[in-house]
Amino acid sequence: MAESPARTGAPGSAPAGGPEEPDAAVVAVGPGKTVSGGRRGRAAAKPSAFTQAPPPSSPSSPFSPFSPRVPSWAPPEEEDPLGPVSDLTPVQAFDALYSFCAPSLVRQAYLLTGRRGLARESVERAFQLAWERWPEVARDPDPAGWVRAAAHEWALSPWHRFRPRHRRPEPPLSDASDRALLKVVLRLPPSYRRALLLHDGVGLGLPDTAAETEASTPATAGRLLHARRAIAARLPELSDPRVLHRRLAELASTEPLRTAGPPAARDGCERRARFWTRFALAFVAVLLGTTALSLRTPPAGHEPSVPPGETVRDVPPRVAPGPLSEKQRKLRAKLREELLHGPERLAPQPR
Repeated sequence: MAESPARTGAPGSAPAGGPEEPDAAVVAVGPGKTVSGGRRGRAAAKPSAFTQAPPPSSPSSPFSPFSPRVPSWAPPEEEDPLGPVSDLTPVQAFDALYSFCAPSLVRQAYLLTGRRGLARESVERAFQLAWERWPEVARDPDPAGWVRAAAHEWALSPWHRFRPRHRRPEPPLSDASDRALLKVVLRLPPSYRRALLLHDGVGLGLPDTAAETEASTPATAGRLLHARRAIAARLPELSDPRVLHRRLAELASTEPLRTAGPPAARDGCERRARFWTRFALAFVAVLLGTTALSLRTPPAGHEPSVPPGETVRDVPPRVAPGPLSEKQRKLRAKLREELLHGPERLAPQPR
């Protein structure tokens, strides 16, 4: 599995007022490697909190944790690209991807949410999903982009607002300018916030930003322009996109956010899979047991159905009445005449 090259926008794809080239690459490269445009890796990007790079392997490493470095699984230029990658086990490839992407993703999630715990949770959940679907992620042209999209979607999920622990306010930042910028960013709608982070923070081009946010390019450009205008209205010194990119990187680097590590992500995914497997087996067992018990045990107070009735015998049949006598005919005529024409219908008469 090889990391895809840095995704940067074309010079004419950025909205009006945007930089032609981002200040930081999405995927880091090292000395002697080239990025799009033919630039050498050492001068490709300034150190940025958005640059995905693993921590230094030794204290004498000349690169900071935010500077571009070659991922540990990237093959040398003179070797076959499939050679070193094929020697990696899934665990080694996943650990390399985690070390390469997690430090920058947790800072991006913090800018999206403003909450330290939720930022770490979003990154851990994204890597748990990646390990759960590792064959799909390993074959993806951009594994880092796959994990980034999963982390951003989890961080911006609307159901977090109903969680009790996320209703408590976060400790404020120490610097007043950082607090002001974070407050303005968090006031933006989630879709505007994500488009701003991907384009002006991470450095994706406008088409790539639209593809990752699952929106059209004109809609993404509108969100980006509205987000820039909203920030410039409250913080005029950030009207320049290059200055905004630098300030976003500085804001993301202020908090010492750390992740749990690749083993914790893999163990969390496996624990979750075991839990749901056991839950499904227990549910099926309870369902089968309940069905068997209901078939063998009749309900309490059950009454058998009434059998169909039979004709009662030795009962004389009903006989139709015979002709009326003279007395009965007179009584019938009197009743009909008095009830229909007599005053008793309107005013009862005393007897």
